[in-house]
Amino acid sequence: MAAGLEGTTVADTELSKVDGQNGVLYYRGYNIVDLGVKADFEEVAYLMWYGKLPNQAELDAFKAELVPLRALPAIVAEMLPTFPADAHPMAVLRTCVSALGTVDPEADNLSTENVQQQAKYLVAVLPTIVAAWERTRTGNAPIAPNDDLDHAANFLYMLTGVVPDAAVAEAMDAYLTCLVDHGFNASTFASRVTFATVSDIYSAVTAGVGTLKGNAHGRANQLAMEQFIEAYESGDVTQWYHDKRANKERIMGIGHRVYKVADPRGKVLGPLAQKMSASSSESHWFDVANTIEQLAGQDSYFVDRSLYPNVDYYSAIVLYMTGMPTDQFTCAFAMSRMVGWTSHVLEQLANNRLIRPKANYTGPIDLDFPAIADRE
Repeated sequence: MAAGLEGTTVADTELSKVDGQNGVLYYRGYNIVDLGVKADFEEVAYLMWYGKLPNQAELDAFKAELVPLRALPAIVAEMLPTFPADAHPMAVLRTCVSALGTVDPEADNLSTENVQQQAKYLVAVLPTIVAAWERTRTGNAPIAPNDDLDHAANFLYMLTGVVPDAAVAEAMDAYLTCLVDHGFNASTFASRVTFATVSDIYSAVTAGVGTLKGNAHGRANQLAMEQFIEAYESGDVTQWYHDKRANKERIMGIGHRVYKVADPRGKVLGPLAQKMSASSSESHWFDVANTIEQLAGQDSYFVDRSLYPNVDYYSAIVLYMTGMPTDQFTCAFAMSRMVGWTSHVLEQLANNRLIRPKANYTGPIDLDFPAIADRE
């Protein structure tokens, strides 16, 4: 058995296909590049949950259904001021999502209709929780959702108190679309394993949030941006790169467990990062990232191992240019992936079987039991 279950198929899914050799990602048959450029986040959520792209009437009705679900839950509003101001946003989000399950009287109702409704609620309310924590920890009152704004724009409004420019809202929307699902990644697998025990959706996605929090999974986008900041502040990006490599330090955002070519999501997020940088007073961020990418592309270590920028690389700049603090980046990831997690919960529900893999035992057997006086 390969370490980390690498190369092991554990289930069938209709939700997403990751073609690592050719650098293609599909959501229910649609290329991510098409969805990232042409679709909005709500369209993709509908696609993932219902298996088809909505027509205009269906999309309008779907968006209207999500709007009243955005309100900050009372239990979360009471909890947020009790957390330490320096608590990591993902730790706060994990705790709040878990708390939602305690106040839902239908939490253990596993009918498809009820779980679908819970999925909509989780996707709709997550941006409100993320924004409310940012406001709370900085000494500001949370901002109520704006019913006239779409999902991405409303999040940025609740975060900053200002209705975002259309270009910024579209960039945020594209980011959310590109991170919705990605095969049986660690957090998705954790969600499915949890729900397969016939647990509830809140437990399942809490497992997802906790898994996404790790540096090797969702938090890499935060570390990538912190790397760009460090490189820029060094005054010489090229020298910074060579120093990092000489010290055998990791270059964040380069390389992926699955892709042996460029991450297809970069085809959407890379140009967005460049566009957002060029239209701002901080155009240097794209230049820094591009310089590091070019240096890595000339580095035999990365070339010989077929390591290219992954989704975290340029998405970090996109998120930074929207005004999000770097330690909130993983929460934005969770806002997107909540659609994927809940889609996998629904897929697991449709044909559930407890996930119980075998382990290859490598320890000793038939040891003699020593008396306590004879033990070292």
